[in-house]
This record gives sequence, C-alpha cells and structure tokens, in this order.
Amino acid sequence: MRPFRIQSLAAAALLAGACTLAGPAAAPAAPNRAALDYVALGDSYSAGVGAGDYLTEAANCLRSSRAYPALWAAAHASSFSFAACNGAKTGDVLTKQLGALSGRTNLVSITAGGSDASWAKVMGLCALPGTTGCLSAIATARDYVDKTLPANLDRLYSAIRSKAPAARVVVLGYPHFYQLHGSCSRGLEDSERAALNAAIDHLDGMIARHATGHGFAFADARTAFSGHEICSAGPWLRSVEVLDLTESYHPNASGQSLGYLPLFTRAA
Repeated sequence: MRPFRIQSLAAAALLAGACTLAGPAAAPAAPNRAALDYVALGDSYSAGVGAGDYLTEAANCLRSSRAYPALWAAAHASSFSFAACNGAKTGDVLTKQLGALSGRTNLVSITAGGSDASWAKVMGLCALPGTTGCLSAIATARDYVDKTLPANLDRLYSAIRSKAPAARVVVLGYPHFYQLHGSCSRGLEDSERAALNAAIDHLDGMIARHATGHGFAFADARTAFSGHEICSAGPWLRSVEVLDLTESYHPNASGQSLGYLPLFTRAA
C-alpha cells in the first residue's frame, strides 16, 4: 500500500467537485498608464488556485491576488477584468466569462482544456494501488483530447476573437506535474509519472496547434517550470495538500510569480 495514494485520491475527489462559477472581477483603472484593457480568462491555473491570498469577491472561484494575471495587471494594465475561475471547462469560459470582452479589449490571457480532459478523475484513479487503472485513465483522457477537445477549443477561440477583434490573445499551456527520478520516496510509480507528463505533452500540443491556427500566441509552461516540478528540489507545483486539498496539483505562489508571470510577460 502507498499511503500517499490515499491522500491523492481525496485531493482528486475535491478537485473534481470544483466550484460554482462566478462572474468576473473588475479592478479599477491604474493611474498614469497607457490605455490597456486586459482580460484574464480560464480555469484554476489562471485563477491562481494553489497560490493563496484569495480575493473575497469571488471566493468560490479561488481567484488569487498572487496569480499571474493579477500580478501582470498591477504593473501594466489600465483596466483589468479577472474572469478566470476554478473548475472552468471550455464551455464554462464560453458561456460565463466572455462578457468581460469587448472591442476595447487589448489583451487576453487564457488557460483552458485541462478540466475538459478530466484531470481530477485521472489523478483519482492514479492514486489507487497498481498502475493499470492509472494508465487506462490516462489513455481515456488522451482519447478525449483527440476526439472532442479540438472542436471545443475552436468554438471558444472563435468566440473570443469575435468579441475582442483587436486583442492580442495569449493561450498558456500546462506544466509537467512531475520531475522523473526525483526526490519523491512514495506515491505514484515513475512509469505513471512519465505517462502523466506525456499526456500533458499531448494536451499542450493540441492546444498549441489550435491556438496558433486562430492567430493566437501559445506560451509553453513546460519550459517555464522545467526543474521545478513535483519531486524536484524546489517545486513550483503543489503535491497533495492535506489541510487544503483543493490546492493539490496546482502552481504555488512561486509557480505563478516565477513560472507563469515571466512566461506571460514575454508573450504579451
């Protein structure tokens, strides 16, 4: 038995029941800046789940003041709408977040697709003893990415462009979860960790192709987080957080400020 797996299963169960989606939060215009209307869309990775210091106006969405969109906006944007929300699938972004966009929007960031691929369910099955169930769940997620996700991404990206025709749109990918042969002494087998990383490669590749196909920029988080995955000496991702399980498998504050923020800054 691997005790870590039981904790991971509980974490994944909470992740699967992610929040009720709320509307975007609008920050006041910053003084003495060129007009730059920035809108942050997407799921938990853009909301900042795992980074702490959550904003009370949208508690269920777990939007963090330490998330890369909030950090970037504080330094650069004259107006900022923080619409990203924990648990958001591409359909949720399409129906609940795009009201923040307009013809005045100059810049959009987004992470979306991971929740569609049911990563919470995958991690729950990978938490169980044995590798067969984990590898089977990963294969099912990859099949979804191949057969269903492309149309979802195209609908979302087309709607973003329609509502914000002049905006630069930056689509950010997801980092690898694990450093292989790293410091973890328990939990998943390295074969499972490798398969999870390969599945993220597959997901990011699909997102990148469709983003660039719509004329959007793609920013690769795998390179930004390289050397700082779970099981590394200085991880920028949370493993299982027993005291706050929802934060498990998300970037911590360093992952947002040292990983995603410089990545987005270069792309923006």
